[in-house]
Amino acid sequence: MKNFLSAILIFGLFLTACSKKESPGFSTEQDMKIRYDTTAVDSFSNGAVTVDIARKIKMSSPQYLDSVKQAKKALAEEQKLKAELDKENKKKEEEEKKTADIEKKKKTAETPPSTETKTE
Repeated sequence: MKNFLSAILIFGLFLTACSKKESPGFSTEQDMKIRYDTTAVDSFSNGAVTVDIARKIKMSSPQYLDSVKQAKKALAEEQKLKAELDKENKKKEEEEKKTADIEKKKKTAETPPSTETKTE
């Protein structure tokens, strides 16, 4: 029984001696803050930017606006070329129709009407 009581007493001393003790006036978290010149920005931080706002920022950048202007110019040139090509195609078709009509008129004028009748 004496051994049992002494074992409990020694065990109790170990628990109290090994416990973590903090002084009430000292906080390691407050004193250990490190000041950085940059901050991390992720989706949960205060400086985070939503996808819509990021898209608006990107769209307002000069580089993006320049690329949009270039794309509009290229599209306008392409439409202009298509219009010219269509005009040329229409002119060619009209010329072909005229030549075909002239050839038909020549053929009808060259062939005399047949006066032969069929006899049975």
